Amino acid sequence: MIEVVASMARGPVFLAGELMECLITFTNPMSHLSTSASSEMLAWASAQIHCQFHASESRVALPTQGNKHDVQAESNTVLIPSRGERGQCVLDTPPKILFCDLRLDPGESKTYSYSEIVPIDGPPSYRGQAVKYVYKLTIGCQRVNSPIKLLRVPFRVLVLQGMPEPPFPQDEEVCPSNPFLEEEEASRRDARPLERALDMLMITTSRRCLQMFNITNMRGKVAKFCIFKMVYRLGEDIVGTFNFSEGDIPCLQYSVSIQSEEEIQQQHQRHPGQILSVTGHGRHMESCLHTASSHFSLPIPLNVTPGFSTDIVMLRWRLHFEFVTAREPMEPPTVLQNQSEVTVWAGAEHVDVDTFSWDLPIKVFPTNPALASYMSHFSGTNSITI
Repeated sequence: MIEVVASMARGPVFLAGELMECLITFTNPMSHLSTSASSEMLAWASAQIHCQFHASESRVALPTQGNKHDVQAESNTVLIPSRGERGQCVLDTPPKILFCDLRLDPGESKTYSYSEIVPIDGPPSYRGQAVKYVYKLTIGCQRVNSPIKLLRVPFRVLVLQGMPEPPFPQDEEVCPSNPFLEEEEASRRDARPLERALDMLMITTSRRCLQMFNITNMRGKVAKFCIFKMVYRLGEDIVGTFNFSEGDIPCLQYSVSIQSEEEIQQQHQRHPGQILSVTGHGRHMESCLHTASSHFSLPIPLNVTPGFSTDIVMLRWRLHFEFVTAREPMEPPTVLQNQSEVTVWAGAEHVDVDTFSWDLPIKVFPTNPALASYMSHFSGTNSITI
């Protein structure tokens, strides 16, 4: 037998356009001291990336594929990276041959390096309620006169969509020229596209743009809400503040939720006017009666998918607010200046209330893939015995 182990050393999360590297080790585990030890042979091995798409038939109407009969697809001696997978393959890279005619003596192992640019024209990794996009690195191996064996290593792809144009030319230096750091400046000018993309991402999401909103219902003003920016990266905290002292209507309670909206594009909706699929990713709730001000801080999880759009599905992000307000004014408790004993204030047993909600759209972009790897449920390593 031969043990095959594939390992992505940098982690299982990559940005589209980034170079993915994987080390693939082939080992003959038999000891040379064993009486039954013998050399093992492999005819060839290759590797390639593919993206598998799966959609819920009750929500997504896809065009018919036709009834093409592929004789090669039924053969176990033809390399098809998506063989046995659900859904359809929407993207794959050309296979790269790792070796031909490999011979391994007992206890011997050989390691091969596979590298490929993650395609920039594909969708991000996404597991929604109606649509799924899953990326895998597939290694195919074959002994002589034997079926092909497949080793799959799942990984995650982040895609930068909707980024604004850079505020400065790409060949312009951000920092002042330093004659003592000519080599560093030269290397900065030759920065790889990934580094430029991450720099642009940091610039875009680091800008503060204070936004203030007056929150009102049919009875009057409830509060003033302040948020420091509307564009975030995965892993960032969304911070907002409320000023209830400027309101005319008493607010008893508020809640804020981070939500993603999954919308099937109109031409692919199974039913006309199909409702959105909303998923919550964190919630803050607070009682605020007789409170002058309040704030919240909600982290964006590292394992969620940033906003994106394909010809089938669109994913957007928003903050969902819910308020509970009193219909009548509520007097605050009074404390006398010279009162020495502790005063206990009990709330009213019955209060007539109104409830209303508000949605505030925000933008969520990817983060550094190395940071997202820490929270990935993929290990970046897999093995098989053939």
